[in-house]
Amino acid sequence: MSEGTISVKLKVWRQKNGQESGHFEDYQMDDVSTSSSFLEMLDLLNEKLIDEDKDPVAFDHDCREGICGMCSLTINGIPHGKNALQTTCQLHMRSFQDGDTITIEPFRAHPFPVIRDLAVDRTSFERIMQSGGYVTQRIGAAQDANALPIGKEVADRAMDAAACIGCGACVAVCPNASAMLFTSAKMTQLNMLPQGRPEKDRRSLNMVAQMDAEGFGNCTNIGECSAACPKGISMDFIAMMNRDYAVARVKSFFGAA
Repeated sequence: MSEGTISVKLKVWRQKNGQESGHFEDYQMDDVSTSSSFLEMLDLLNEKLIDEDKDPVAFDHDCREGICGMCSLTINGIPHGKNALQTTCQLHMRSFQDGDTITIEPFRAHPFPVIRDLAVDRTSFERIMQSGGYVTQRIGAAQDANALPIGKEVADRAMDAAACIGCGACVAVCPNASAMLFTSAKMTQLNMLPQGRPEKDRRSLNMVAQMDAEGFGNCTNIGECSAACPKGISMDFIAMMNRDYAVARVKSFFGAA
């Protein structure tokens, strides 16, 4: 080991596709710069595998700036790794010690089937969004920002919910594979604002129905979802979603929704 570098042993999940069973493979990585990100370390591993005429490890990534939520890896049993409020691409090798063994797996949840190796299919989230995570009301040209008075508390709460990047860590860490933190964030950020209120009831019913149809479990208030969320989304939004859903169900029963 030279100054500023470490050597680590990787136990990486390898799986050709969703139909075949997977297994762990061991790789030794030497002289890894502690300044490199976790994904850069995986890039080096893949360069090494390609040089050895072996298949590189498939994993999701895009912006590498903690914005897109694509870098969905379970590292030593924790989605995105041990550091709080951080995505995998923001995790650096200085967080590990020389000689560490690092276990890398895909996000584990039935609604997130493995595509290959560490990459999973999260289109279930997209279908939840397609069911109601938008505003369709025609409002004409954009209004002046001051024309829609929105209280600071409401605006701040909506922005907190909108911080969700849809990575799926909440699902991967939950024993029930619940998507209620994700769904509640995407639902309530619109339900709280004037632009989203006309479709509030329909949105609440449709998004919860789609979430259930995708096979996600229910929330039992364990709290792991919020703890693993790289954006610190609060479980308060789940309570808000349950309230909005209950009101919409009552209105629907009486034909008012």
